[in-house]
Amino acid sequence: PLPYSAGGEFSLKLKDIVDSYIQKVPEVKEHCGRCLRTERWDSNAILMVVDAAFTSIGLNYFQTVVPRVENFRKEFVEQGKIHTFEDLLAASDEELERIWRNKRSWQMAKSIAFYLATVKVEKNLDDREALIYWATHARLEDWEIDPIGEIKGVGINSFQYLRMMGGIDTVMPDKIVKRVIDEILIKANMKIPSTDIGFVRLVEQIAADTGHRAIELCWMTWLIQSEAGLSRIEKYSALLPRI
Repeated sequence: PLPYSAGGEFSLKLKDIVDSYIQKVPEVKEHCGRCLRTERWDSNAILMVVDAAFTSIGLNYFQTVVPRVENFRKEFVEQGKIHTFEDLLAASDEELERIWRNKRSWQMAKSIAFYLATVKVEKNLDDREALIYWATHARLEDWEIDPIGEIKGVGINSFQYLRMMGGIDTVMPDKIVKRVIDEILIKANMKIPSTDIGFVRLVEQIAADTGHRAIELCWMTWLIQSEAGLSRIEKYSALLPRI
């Protein structure tokens, strides 16, 4: 247990601070519920993998990644060209790069799809079930030697993002998440851990001790950011239920 988890004044102070942030984005609970049920992108695991591969290069998620994943969905999924991981593996790079011109992203997406396709065959699962199976058995502490963690382009953030979409209640240690959580920790007279894994475990514990889910704290940090004078939860309110 952490120093504040004995239910004393410090614990109450931390809960009040965390609650004040979560209250700014109440919709986060519903969104994170869909994520934990592996229902993002209409429960399509291919789109989740493509999302993670596009997100990995650090461009604006809502302005750049989401529209391109949506283009991929319309061009390939809606048109019946790509239904399974195997279909993604068979798709030509030239076709795919019309949607997204980053070769590394497609290599990463196909490598993830290849591994999950092997899980699918070995365990007699469908695509979505294969993602859930992997996420359930993947260990944060072993992420660098995990079959997906070893894929070029998959850092700890992509690894955690895929686990979240596979139904695991955890956190990505990316720069925005760290910045907002650091604000909270400073207000509570706590220090941010020096390692990514230490950070993830601390946020998971804070979530448990303050009555929230770790994934909610993660998404909260992204959604309270402002764009054009509006919080993302306001600006993208029509979009969130679809993704």
